[in-house]
Amino acid sequence: MKNRESEDREKRIREILARMTLAEKIGQMTASTLLHRLLVMLFRYNFWVFESGRNRRLKIPSLKFTDGPHGVSLNHSTCFPVSMCRGAAFDSELEGRVGDAIGIEGRSQGADHFGGVCINVLRHPSWGRAQETYGEDQFHLGVMGVALTRGVQRHIMACVKHYACNSIEDSRYFVNVKIDERTLREVYLPHFKKCVDAGVASVMSAYNKVNGHLCGHNEVLLKKILKQDWGFDGFVVADFIRGVKNTVRAANAGLDIEMPVPIFYGLALKVAVKRGKVPEKNIDDAALRILRMKDKFSKVGVPGAYDKSKVACQDHIKLALEAAQKGIVLLKNEKAGLPLDREKIKTIAVVGRLADYANLGDYGSSRVRPPYAITPLAGIKNRAGEKVKVVYSSGKDLAEAKSIAKSADAVVMVVGLKWPDEGEFWFSFPSFKSGKDRLNLNLSQEHQELILAVAPENKRCIVVLEGGSAITMERWKNQVSAILMAWYPGMEGGNAIADILFGDVNPSGKLPMVFPKSTDQLPFFDNKAREIEYGYYHGFRLFDKKGLEPAFPFGFGLSYTTYKYSNLKLSAKQIGKSGKIIASVDVANTGKMSGEEIVQLYVGYNGSKVDRPVKDLKAFARVALKPGETRTVTIEVMAEELAYYNVDKRGWEIEEIEYLIHVGPCSRQQDLISDKFKISGA
Repeated sequence: MKNRESEDREKRIREILARMTLAEKIGQMTASTLLHRLLVMLFRYNFWVFESGRNRRLKIPSLKFTDGPHGVSLNHSTCFPVSMCRGAAFDSELEGRVGDAIGIEGRSQGADHFGGVCINVLRHPSWGRAQETYGEDQFHLGVMGVALTRGVQRHIMACVKHYACNSIEDSRYFVNVKIDERTLREVYLPHFKKCVDAGVASVMSAYNKVNGHLCGHNEVLLKKILKQDWGFDGFVVADFIRGVKNTVRAANAGLDIEMPVPIFYGLALKVAVKRGKVPEKNIDDAALRILRMKDKFSKVGVPGAYDKSKVACQDHIKLALEAAQKGIVLLKNEKAGLPLDREKIKTIAVVGRLADYANLGDYGSSRVRPPYAITPLAGIKNRAGEKVKVVYSSGKDLAEAKSIAKSADAVVMVVGLKWPDEGEFWFSFPSFKSGKDRLNLNLSQEHQELILAVAPENKRCIVVLEGGSAITMERWKNQVSAILMAWYPGMEGGNAIADILFGDVNPSGKLPMVFPKSTDQLPFFDNKAREIEYGYYHGFRLFDKKGLEPAFPFGFGLSYTTYKYSNLKLSAKQIGKSGKIIASVDVANTGKMSGEEIVQLYVGYNGSKVDRPVKDLKAFARVALKPGETRTVTIEVMAEELAYYNVDKRGWEIEEIEYLIHVGPCSRQQDLISDKFKISGA
């Protein structure tokens, strides 16, 4: 039935294409937002949707683009936690519901194209835009990106970005990423392919170059890999303004839409076709792709589901709260630091400027402006109850901060980063810079000194960290009893933080990246480089390969209860290359509080003929457990997921070797239980 529908759609849009003039086909590829709106949006990005491709004669509507990824950038939409926080939840079902809410809010405000499925690999935590992606691991990125895509596309088109190798901010407009084909295919592209296989409508090309060619001009990326090898039938849109720099190169490489103004497309593209520099078949292909998605998504949606009352509605606000609760990571908890008992604590001292600040993340293209936002201080006051006194100091006066800390039963210090510290780079003046990479992963000197001054005054000192990626903390982490990584937790973030602090919610988030002890443990990073080489290893795979000990490993996160893993079983000791292995493991809640555990499965390779990681993440699952409860968690891995890219054969190869299965609560080897199996035959 679906094949018949696809055939009918293809026939219908080809008939429309045949009726179009060259100018009309190019019009589908060209931005068309009204000039006065563009001028306004220089100062208030995404105040309206960005439009392209309207055709009045043939009654073809324009594409109406809005940005993301932690909510719709239009008006006063629900502000979800940033993607990194949602990545820490390791919950694809939850992410699908977030996508569903975003799709509803986008369509309710006139958008039909959401540019917020950001799945760039976090090669290095210094990247200023780290908060917009889900983490460092390509498998995890693919699962989360697919979930968001499917949720959004119940209602509007989704755009996956930034394709590809985009993970430096300050030099993003000019840096050339040198990368070998195996690393490109195995590390920086598989998550994009997962989204393509899931039916994503569009792909956004990145600003940077890959192997000497701008991503928007890169025929290998756009034509050979994306459209030919992967069979992508949607359209490619350029990242805004600087994503295209040459009409002929872009059009011949497979770039379908220039945004948000017609600089190199429009009239310039028509002239290039007339002069024979761009074959008209390339224009036909681009227009066909755009029309195909417009037609397909004209029939998507839920009748009656879209109106302004759905924007930041109570259901979506509750979802934002849930996402923050599940994404917050408990990194340390000693000396009964947490949770805080309302029956035993009379006074809580809250310290730090960020405690009284709604810290929602970057002010770049991802900015969401919710109708309200709960600060950590407000959240603590909301949840403390009438019996608990909450006193506050910004920390500017150290003597005051030390005094209230000394007289309190517990101290909560909120420190970390804000949008001037990390974010999307737009422009720079001598006295101000919009967005930047973060070369120093420590907290600011002010925040470090605050912790070191206040912590000795109270044995129950809890640090709440806000930020978009890893923060190094060797100088002070042993001085405090508990540490929470709250990321940028969205409009309900203050309430979510308080829910964790008071134990109303058991923390379950896990780190979607390694937290290093120092930058010396990380790959080379130069945010001013005109050229940089991306190697095969980064993140936990690099730490495994070099035998490095991180501050906190990938997948790590504590709970107020304890879990025990046992009885790992595999469905077979040998499978074929078209088969799958099913692993089952018993997970028991051995503590006194209900909780949710994130079970992680890694695969290692014995006897590979090529260099491979010590282990790769290949599956994960959430399991809810009551105290004393044991459940068997079953996870499957397809043999094809274990292939490597054979450069000589230009294809994927599944080796007939022994594979190691590791299952546990994080990537740290001593926390995993293991078994093995072989792949052989067809």
